[in-house]
Amino acid sequence: MTALSADELTRWADHTSQRWFELLGRHPEALGIECDVMNTGTVAKLVQHIVAVELRYAQRLLGVTESSYDQVPFGSAEELSETHRKAMEILNRLLLDQAYDWEQSIQFQTRSAGVLRASRRTVLVHTLMHSIRHYAQLATLVRQHGVKPDFPMDYLFMGATHLS
Repeated sequence: MTALSADELTRWADHTSQRWFELLGRHPEALGIECDVMNTGTVAKLVQHIVAVELRYAQRLLGVTESSYDQVPFGSAEELSETHRKAMEILNRLLLDQAYDWEQSIQFQTRSAGVLRASRRTVLVHTLMHSIRHYAQLATLVRQHGVKPDFPMDYLFMGATHLS
């Protein structure tokens, strides 16, 4: 049994991201909340980090030049959503490519851990779990500042039906 396919993980990360962009669109003031996660300074910069990682790793998997962080706008939920959309477009295209070798290793420079080598599969899983992990951190932070996410983030809710 495959516990969780790449397609399912991608849908979960995308669904979670879309809900965050909707929430931040309704509460743009949340983008200015102070944030110490990854020394980003603000929620806007943390979400920029999330979507920049998605885009940069998707570009690595595609084998094209990576965007710099300076090229990733973070002034609004719409701008952040657009970067996420670009990343998901690349990842979904690669997932549909039957000839793509997910076990092939690639070498890349990271911002904080130096040069790494990992399989493309590992890079994909890291990219998607990285987003989910930071959104969980973000949920606690924005709640502490009066902005309550009004949606479930657990994977369980991707396929569960409420009976009562």
